[in-house]
Amino acid sequence: MSFLGIIAFVIALLFSVMVHEFGHYLTAKKFHMKVTEFFLGFGKRIWSFQKGETEFGLKAIPAGGYCRIVGMSVTEELSDDDKPRAFYRASATKRLIVLGAGSFLHFVLGFLILAILLGGVGVTAVTNKIGDVVAKSPAATAGLLKGDEITSINGNKVTEWSQAVKAIRTSGGKEITLTILRNGNSQDILVTPEVKVAKDSVTNKDIKIGVIGVMNTLGTKRLGPIATIKNSGTLTWSLMKNSVTSLISLPTKIPALVRQTFGKEKRDSTGLVGVVGVARVSAQNASDPHLKTREKFSTFLIIIASLNIFVGIFNLLPLLPLDGGHMLIAVIDGFRRWKARRKGAAAPAEFDLERLMPLTITVFAILAALSLLLLAADIFHPINLSQ
Repeated sequence: MSFLGIIAFVIALLFSVMVHEFGHYLTAKKFHMKVTEFFLGFGKRIWSFQKGETEFGLKAIPAGGYCRIVGMSVTEELSDDDKPRAFYRASATKRLIVLGAGSFLHFVLGFLILAILLGGVGVTAVTNKIGDVVAKSPAATAGLLKGDEITSINGNKVTEWSQAVKAIRTSGGKEITLTILRNGNSQDILVTPEVKVAKDSVTNKDIKIGVIGVMNTLGTKRLGPIATIKNSGTLTWSLMKNSVTSLISLPTKIPALVRQTFGKEKRDSTGLVGVVGVARVSAQNASDPHLKTREKFSTFLIIIASLNIFVGIFNLLPLLPLDGGHMLIAVIDGFRRWKARRKGAAAPAEFDLERLMPLTITVFAILAALSLLLLAADIFHPINLSQ
């Protein structure tokens, strides 16, 4: 099962790469730019076919992919026929759309994966069915039994157990009416929640809450279409915000990662992790004997959705050679053209990316060094979820 987990992760990762590049391809073709190559992988070509003016195929090193659009650099030699279709000749808006399409499809893919999880596979959640009743508790005194399903409280329908918890907690010392389903029959039971003192999760202060003394069962919960869309959108947005927070805090976590990789410090399970580490987590999840098949699949979907959203955010960083760096250049070009139009002057020459090559190489070297550090950490001091 561990091997299957790794294979599934690799396939999902390569599919995500294809989706990213397909975003560039579709939008470039939409704006009549010339796309000559669409490849998965790098290095030696092992298989390809020609469709129209684009060559599609696979290369030997499955470490990403690329979509080659003619005229990404102003120094590229182009034929007279290709010059009007060059990327750098397009408007800033069109260039931004083409460059941002890859990340956009990462977000769409993450959203769709979460929708499949919430509406199809389902998630493990606390149900309304009572799994156990505490002896001598208000629930036991009132006659509640194991297997009873609470359907409403004081006439208000209960669709989520969190609703019931809220209603019970705010009714300490006050009699409430629970409508339950027992052996297919509905009946009302009166119960008075006992008042207890607990810590508020936000303020950490003592507060009084009502409890009735029941423990509910866990079950698979699948949302309806509207709830699926709403909750998938909320989760996608939450993952996007978490990705931004993680990227902002990334530099501060590197020293700890160095100590954990080359020293004796224990690896932080909430710290930085690379592709190999994520693949290992996927393998651990697939081989966990305590999880059901549905739970393993659910966890796998969450991993892939989170990865897609993080990669989408990462690619938008305004650094060359990332998409975000090229988007920044497009914005600068657009501003320069707009400024020239206002003055009635001729359009300025497009910005030459070659001038920024030292900066591009520096950023690439930093990213490569971080990737190697993560690789070393994931191989020699991996994160182990079973610890």
